[in-house]
Amino acid sequence: EVQLVESGGGLVQAGGSLRLSCAASGFTFDGYIIGWFRQAPGKEREAVSCISSSDGGTYYGDSVKGRFTISSDNAKNTVYLQIYNLKPEDAAVYYCGAGPYYGDYDDCKRGYVEVWGQGTLVTVSS
Repeated sequence: EVQLVESGGGLVQAGGSLRLSCAASGFTFDGYIIGWFRQAPGKEREAVSCISSSDGGTYYGDSVKGRFTISSDNAKNTVYLQIYNLKPEDAAVYYCGAGPYYGDYDDCKRGYVEVWGQGTLVTVSS
């Protein structure tokens, strides 16, 4: 079964750090782009960051640049999202998604992926 499983969410104080993990099973990341997305209550889903498994290239949304770092461990078929200096506005359900990589980040930025995880909740206390 093709599956993505996120983990690492939780309650963190503003200014704190968190590392989210996205583990794939049933397929490998070869040739895929993997994205992290988030959705807060009442808001649209937002593409936070994307990484290409082919060349390691990355994309970051403007709201997270400098605070979020995406990385991948292809041997473990896992993508990570390291979050620093958490802000209350970062609170959301974070999802990872994976889709074929066509050389740019457009599909990932739009959330056009083939496989979605179930999400992990990040709560930020002020």
